[in-house]
Amino acid sequence: MKPLSRDELVYGFTPEPGLVALEHAPGDETDAMTLFLRRNGQLATRREPFAPFLWLAKSEFLDGFEPAPEIVRLDGPHPDRWLARFPTWAALERALAHLRKTTGRTPSDPSAPYFVLRDPVQQFLLATGRTSFRDLLLPDLEFLFVDIETDCAPERDFSNADREEDGILAIALSDGKGWEELLDARDLDEKALLKRFVDIVRKRDPDVLAGHNLFRFDLPYIQTRAKRHRVKLALGRDGSPPATHSSRFNAAERVVTYPRTRLHGRHIVDTYLLTLLHDVSHRAMESHSLKAVARHFGVAAPDRTYLDGGAIAAAFRDDHDAFRRYALDDIRETAAITPILLAAHFAQSQLLPFPLETVCVRGNAAKIEALLLREYLRARHSLPAPSPARSFEGGYTDLFFQGLARDVHHCDVRSLYPSLLLRAGRGPRNDSLGVFLQLLSHLRDFRIDAKARAQRNDTPPAEAAHWNALQTSFKILINSFYGYLGFPQARFNDYDLAAAVTEQGRDLLRGMVDKLRELGALPIEIDTDGIYFTPPSGLDDQSLADFQEQFRDHLPDGIEVEFDGRFPAMYSYKMKNYALLEDDGTVLLKGAALKSRGLEPFLRDFLREWLTLTLRGKADAIPAMIARRRDDIVHRRLPVASLAKTEMLSDAPSTYLKKREAGGKSRQPAYEVAIASGRLYQAGDAVSYYVTGDKKNLPVHANARLAAEFDPDHRDENVPYYLAKLDALVKKLDAHAPETKESDNDQPTLF
Repeated sequence: MKPLSRDELVYGFTPEPGLVALEHAPGDETDAMTLFLRRNGQLATRREPFAPFLWLAKSEFLDGFEPAPEIVRLDGPHPDRWLARFPTWAALERALAHLRKTTGRTPSDPSAPYFVLRDPVQQFLLATGRTSFRDLLLPDLEFLFVDIETDCAPERDFSNADREEDGILAIALSDGKGWEELLDARDLDEKALLKRFVDIVRKRDPDVLAGHNLFRFDLPYIQTRAKRHRVKLALGRDGSPPATHSSRFNAAERVVTYPRTRLHGRHIVDTYLLTLLHDVSHRAMESHSLKAVARHFGVAAPDRTYLDGGAIAAAFRDDHDAFRRYALDDIRETAAITPILLAAHFAQSQLLPFPLETVCVRGNAAKIEALLLREYLRARHSLPAPSPARSFEGGYTDLFFQGLARDVHHCDVRSLYPSLLLRAGRGPRNDSLGVFLQLLSHLRDFRIDAKARAQRNDTPPAEAAHWNALQTSFKILINSFYGYLGFPQARFNDYDLAAAVTEQGRDLLRGMVDKLRELGALPIEIDTDGIYFTPPSGLDDQSLADFQEQFRDHLPDGIEVEFDGRFPAMYSYKMKNYALLEDDGTVLLKGAALKSRGLEPFLRDFLREWLTLTLRGKADAIPAMIARRRDDIVHRRLPVASLAKTEMLSDAPSTYLKKREAGGKSRQPAYEVAIASGRLYQAGDAVSYYVTGDKKNLPVHANARLAAEFDPDHRDENVPYYLAKLDALVKKLDAHAPETKESDNDQPTLF
């Protein structure tokens, strides 16, 4: 079979422009796929035949199955060497039931002697080599941004769509291009308001419905209220109602259970989930609320109207103008943050065989595997089975210095592990076609080209944003190739290669540290592929350039280093936890210990102020700052929001109770408070609580109260408890006299 060009391998081998959505169209005898195509601003549809498929280790496993599928013998030595095609998805599902019996294995079992992708859209994209949005920019899509405001009785803390009185007060809508409309319950009763919402969706016909926390709040609320009023939510492009199924979303340690909603012919984008993903790598957001995200990205209007959650319903009745301003500000911020958070995912959709909404929630290992599978399917080549999971030593991290350092520089090895793989020319042992290294090399080249295009002075702003999103997407995928090697479910995983690459990486980075010392620099910390250090003192610009050149000269071919950061000061707290002072006075916190959301907000505020004073050379102001903060606690001046700890429920309260009763869990305050409240909490929900009592040492779970139940006129927070928490943090930081401490490697202090 003819080899693919670089573009075909990365972007798909059917370069049809304008594909914005796909929908499976089941049939009695044969299935089809409906294609939605946007060209020159106009939407068109087309149907194409679709034959679902699966891979098999032995064709005999389907002996006796009717209707008999088309079975093709694949090239190559790997176990899954047969491809079976079926006339309909229903026939494929019956075949899976047959295979469960004949093999004794379920489709999700990694050791099953057959393999299937349970998404018809992904199958079609794989088989046809198509990808979405070819030749389109993100602004070419039609968006409809949605945000709702809901009623809530004063004696309650949260709206509940099942309560008759908790109706929808407003639905704010925008296309992000200047049009906006506020459907107001003062002008329309709830039934008419919902009908008007459906009419707008049908008329404006968006490609993407977007909002912040759409899946877990806005859409379920709209669905529940529509059911109450018997309003058909004909929101799909074919007039169908939303389809919903339970799903789980993982962003590092964060697991969110949510009802995933689909609309026929449209994508749903939830910027709350995109925010969680963004913060996994950046860890810089104060919270994940819409307001906090808008402030983080600098898109919040200076005169933006803010209302506390409990005040929204009251404002609807008592200050309706403020309510309307608030609702419209919400939708404007939603429209502003969406392209920022969505750009990289949109760019990935242009090369991955997934629809946009799947790209937004699928892990990087699955994305790389999809690229490999696309080429193996096209080449009619057999598939390997995943290697059993095993552990291996990870990357090199080390801490050389603790304390305050001045004039700190950062150097970063460009894509360390991918560079080592390319330099050695090694791919997974079961990648018979060599697709892994081809993709890695092509993505690296594409990234260099996209980055250059984004930075050209003559590139129009919209195109520059597109190229920047592309290079960001390529970077994310490139850096995930190494992780794919050690992913247990990956069919082309290779633990021996992953271990060998990390060993080479550790050796290279140790050599870099030695070279820095040889040149008179003082390393502070190294984390996998980047080093913080202070250069030799007294260097002017030319001497610094010479220093950097000498450092680069010792590196092997194919390994590139960027000197990509310089900071007036750095406070090194412990491994992977530090604070950086930027030239404009901004303080950046890195690491869970310094910005843990497990800390109460008043402790996070104290920690940031302590670090800011330390970094700016104002440590002599710290004792007075501590005294002021202790006084605020003693005299009960802090709002409950500053004292309350917010925790995410990883299990449903009912599951927690079962585990606790079985002896598998100790009593945990967040769950105990949730259960005692009588409210319906689910996995992924946040619970905020504060501690009552008059002793610093007490069982927290027995003294925790919902923050929403706090009475500011009869304050009952535990003053000794919160003072003890502040004092413990002060002691840990040695705040009265911050000193520089050496680590165990005999490095001198930096003062």
